Amino acid sequence: MKKILLLSLIAFGLFSLQGCKQSTQADTDPDVIAIKELTHRIIPQKASSFIFEKAPAEDKDFFRICSEGSKIHISGNNANSMAVGLNHYLKYYCHVEVGWFMFDSFKMPSRLPKVSEPVKIQARVDNRFFLNYCTFGYTMPWWNWSEWEHFIDWMALNGVNLPLAITGQESIWYRIWTEMGLTDEEVRNYFTGPAHLPWHRMQNIDRWGGPLPKSWLDGQLELQKQITARERQFNMKPVLPAFAGHVPRDLKRIYPDAPITQLEPWAGYGEEHACSFLDPMSDLYTEIQKKFVEKESEIYGTDHIYGIDLFNELTPPSWEPNYLGRVSRQVSESLTKADSSAVWLQMTWLFWNDRKDWTNDRVEPYITSYPKEKSLLLDYYCERQEVWQRTEKYFGVPYIWCYLGNFGGNTMLVGDIATINERVENTFINGGDNFSGIGSTLEGFDCNPFVYQYVFEKAWNFDAHKHIEQWTNTLADQRIGKVDENGRAAWKLLIDSIYIAPSTPGQCPLINIRPTFGKYKTYYANPRIKYDNKNLVEIVRLLLAADGKNSAYSFDVANITRQMLSNYFLTIFRDYEQAYTEGNREVMKSKESEMIEILDDVDKIVGTQSAFLVGKWIADARAWGKTSEEADYFEENARNLITTWSDKAMLLNDYASRTWNGLTKTFYKVRWTMFFEAVNKVTDEGGTFDDTQYELYKEAVTTYEKKWWDERMYEFDTEPVGDSKAIASELYGKYANRILEAE
Repeated sequence: MKKILLLSLIAFGLFSLQGCKQSTQADTDPDVIAIKELTHRIIPQKASSFIFEKAPAEDKDFFRICSEGSKIHISGNNANSMAVGLNHYLKYYCHVEVGWFMFDSFKMPSRLPKVSEPVKIQARVDNRFFLNYCTFGYTMPWWNWSEWEHFIDWMALNGVNLPLAITGQESIWYRIWTEMGLTDEEVRNYFTGPAHLPWHRMQNIDRWGGPLPKSWLDGQLELQKQITARERQFNMKPVLPAFAGHVPRDLKRIYPDAPITQLEPWAGYGEEHACSFLDPMSDLYTEIQKKFVEKESEIYGTDHIYGIDLFNELTPPSWEPNYLGRVSRQVSESLTKADSSAVWLQMTWLFWNDRKDWTNDRVEPYITSYPKEKSLLLDYYCERQEVWQRTEKYFGVPYIWCYLGNFGGNTMLVGDIATINERVENTFINGGDNFSGIGSTLEGFDCNPFVYQYVFEKAWNFDAHKHIEQWTNTLADQRIGKVDENGRAAWKLLIDSIYIAPSTPGQCPLINIRPTFGKYKTYYANPRIKYDNKNLVEIVRLLLAADGKNSAYSFDVANITRQMLSNYFLTIFRDYEQAYTEGNREVMKSKESEMIEILDDVDKIVGTQSAFLVGKWIADARAWGKTSEEADYFEENARNLITTWSDKAMLLNDYASRTWNGLTKTFYKVRWTMFFEAVNKVTDEGGTFDDTQYELYKEAVTTYEKKWWDERMYEFDTEPVGDSKAIASELYGKYANRILEAE
């Protein structure tokens, strides 16, 4: 034991002596070049103050940080590890948080803080996964290279090394299908509109919003080349798509005897949008798999990890365990024939979402019928249900613990840091040797970015993230931009009393739900909160007293004020509903006026943030158009996804709701105004707003919803307007006492 301790001390001593010695290593090493270029992009004014050095590899990724005179020396086994080291220094020494959007800004200290004692931190897991098919629809469809470049920097800073990389796959499929004999029109009509492509990729919908312009296919191909190349510079292994059996319906024209079946319609879509599925047992399946993987690898390269999801939110052709085992084995073998080093990655959302059907006697053969080393599973929604706990640790198959955190890009303060901490630490202890990574599978970037950063900190072996109070103080310093007791008190109250529950589908403020009395008629509608809104009043007060100066502080003030007012809207609506029940027209009128006032004020406060501008979302979509007609097409698709999701009443109406500037005032406010008018009319006539009256109102509001996205009504701000602190201070003074008295 003494010998081991002595060796450890010697090793630490060598690090202390040598770790801060200026590197003589040439700057020609690709990893050093990559991290230096990243540093120049995010902190150009301080880039010369950092020294980076590639260190010999160890059994785990690691980084070292120490001071060397006035400079900061960071070394690591690769560029990804050094990026995590840089981020660790920025967060824990400079109180600086680098956000995931390119418009996020921060202020570096004038003099870089010294590292009093050398630091060495190792990774706890090999795999750090990020993204979800849905993120490419709810957040990323309109991104250009500038936004992707910054986001890849963010992923590197947070240690992500296994990113989902599914951009540009339609460009490959276009080549495959046309080479097999389909026409240009048949192929482009098979695809959906850009924002809906994730659900086309998951075999949920065909054709809706098509035909996809050829310019889009060409542009996305070039973008994916840039994405995958840059991700590999940071030692990431992009997870590329492979063939899951989804084929154009017109392929039957060329292969009339192929075992192609039409899947059941999904989420309220009609038969015309149902997908066609080629039986993986067929030789044609293996042939197409090989064609696609080879062509994709030729254009984008490969790191031999492929995402394939056969039955996500779909019913398999058979529930027989033998069939499930055979079909998964066949898929794995087809992938291996296309790439002998292939690993099949799949999400296990289906084991949770359809848990009544996916019993263990079916799960086991489905995931164990092929070699475990050829498989990697994503435990998709661990903050709600850890599937590894229900499946005997996935029967020994490698898996990644994932935090989902957001559905549809909804804007609600949600997340549970304490539960994440507890569950991740328990997984390290009890999750089995096949527990191989930590990740996040968020559907859309949301208003709680720090939760995802916390998840990725859990992948590294240092103590701060294990002690919530200590970590919260550090977070407060980062978000405020300085050490401030009011800021720390605000964030302690946030973490202790607000961030106490996981996200759920359809979770959004009542403002964003199609109005009605009684039970919500929208399928996904969950405006409930599990905390006292009075706490948000106190948190806003403390944040305003903290007087931060950076963009994270500005965002937090706007974001939390938005949530405070949105919660109050629900309180006032309940008063309005009670007054309606009692026939009190005077109170109804007063509450109606107050709700309209809140809607205007919410729209105003979120207008101070780029992340909350529907105008930016629309402008980014239009920018992909090569002609005015294409720009109109992309705008319509962008407007549709975040409102009705389709062109008729369906399950996903309002699923992707966001409390955004412009959207709140011209979409949600108009719906509420139409509701109030309908209720007032029937009440004035001595009637009641029953189901019959609701259907009449629904018909009118549905017509308006379609008009909003189809006719591209209104123009919106594309840049933030107003100072968030000044506006939040005004709204705090206006509403604080009202909320305290009402609760």
